[in-house]
Amino acid sequence: MIECLCMVQAGQISADAEAALRDETNAFSERAFSAPAVMNWIVVPERSGYTAARPSTSVIVSMQSNRKLSQSERVTLLKELCDIWMKGANRSMEEVVATIRDPEG
Repeated sequence: MIECLCMVQAGQISADAEAALRDETNAFSERAFSAPAVMNWIVVPERSGYTAARPSTSVIVSMQSNRKLSQSERVTLLKELCDIWMKGANRSMEEVVATIRDPEG
């Protein structure tokens, strides 16, 4: 299983969009790591997340790989993950913060 942390602002993503993002992120995990994503979906309460002194419109998705990734593979996977979240959350590249971490140890 692949740990996946997703943070969104309250009211930012509809229930339908959340379900689609969960499905697409899990499908990505299956393709990239041959393992399902275990989602930890965190909703930040309204007026609790700010960027440059304004309510944040950013989303965060962070996954932990099950193997060490080469730089080129990481770049390719991050692009795909960002594309999924830009489309699914209706956000620009500047509003999607994505990471794929190597396993610890």
